Amino acid sequence: MDDKTLAKLAVPAVVLLVAFLSYSSQLLCYGIDPGPLDRRRSLVFNVLVVCIWVSYARACATDPGRVPADWQPNEAEQASKGVAQSVIARQRYCRKCEAVKPPRSHHCRVCGRCIPKMDHHCPWTANCVSHFTFPHFMRFLFYATTAMCYLEYDLFLRANVIWQNRNLPSYLGPSLPRLVHLFILIVVNSLTLFLVSVIFLRTVWGLGGNVTTIESWEIERHTKLLRRARALGGYLDGPDGVRISIIRQEFPYDIGIWSNIVQGMGTANIFTWFWPFSANPRTSGLEFETNGFEDPRTSWPPPDPDRMPRLERSFNPEDAFVHQHAALSPEEEMVAFKERQQADFQQRAQHYDIKRRRPFHRRFDQDDETPLEDDYITDEEEEAHSGEEGWQDSGGNRLKDYGVDESVEFYDEDNIPIAELLRRRREGRGG
Repeated sequence: MDDKTLAKLAVPAVVLLVAFLSYSSQLLCYGIDPGPLDRRRSLVFNVLVVCIWVSYARACATDPGRVPADWQPNEAEQASKGVAQSVIARQRYCRKCEAVKPPRSHHCRVCGRCIPKMDHHCPWTANCVSHFTFPHFMRFLFYATTAMCYLEYDLFLRANVIWQNRNLPSYLGPSLPRLVHLFILIVVNSLTLFLVSVIFLRTVWGLGGNVTTIESWEIERHTKLLRRARALGGYLDGPDGVRISIIRQEFPYDIGIWSNIVQGMGTANIFTWFWPFSANPRTSGLEFETNGFEDPRTSWPPPDPDRMPRLERSFNPEDAFVHQHAALSPEEEMVAFKERQQADFQQRAQHYDIKRRRPFHRRFDQDDETPLEDDYITDEEEEAHSGEEGWQDSGGNRLKDYGVDESVEFYDEDNIPIAELLRRRREGRGG
């Protein structure tokens, strides 16, 4: 089943599930002791249901955001932090959007564009959970979990009455259809409550640490690479046999529990966190505060040798170190230099020969004399789409399971010049 078909079926399925649990359960209570919900419990339960509907509709319908085509990092702000100009100019580049990619953004294969602070693409909302939709998604999970806990108590209360009266004649108890209805409600509500609770608790944990689902994958990937590097003397082989130093790098966006929650929910007003009609976050979602634990010149995700594609190198001696200055003033020369730098940056980002590397365990088992070309998957191999980018985290998920376009995202280090990689290596930062 493809993504579009799943999206068409998932949302109606959620709507039917919410309606079945919310309304058929209340109708059933009229025919089973101890009778319908009292006025207070009925009011509380139906308010929770309304909150579910509003939060779910907004999680589905809110635009997850997009990256402006002409977006560039704030060079003045980064320079004030001591980041060199050569480092500022080096950014992740999306080859499909043909634009610079802001921190924490990812290219969604379903939405077909880069999404600001993308958490994952949720099939049940047919939308991305992003910087702009996360508060609505969080409220939906909260109200769904709360309402199902409320309903679970009422269902088991009625099931207990039936059990206590099990020795009475059947004609004094509920009819068979009502018993079957009650049983189905208990099973469906219990299973749904368990699954939604797991997602809710996982989302709360991510909110407290300011970690998206995709970034959790990246953190676990980084931990795996550190273990590999420790076993191999601190280095891993990059493209064409280049040895890359791998050192531990702290996650930069955890700025404290309170600040993390405020950033994720879009406001410091606690009451607004629970109000279903709260406004969308007003910040752009393109730049984020960091904790300062790492050198400003480092970036997230950490260096990964398998995410570095091979560069098609072409060299024209006639063009080497030749620029027509045409008697430019110093200011005009600086502008021309930046234009050449940006043009070179985009050209490099668009002319990479992406070759997928075989999984690490297969390369590790190779003989030392095996040609470097054998590190890569050929077009004829059946596993052409399951190389090292198919690495799975502890939950068995790879990047594409979160809606990410792996063909773009896994090789997002394609804009780092070879000279800079070598310089980082000499300085021991593991570029």
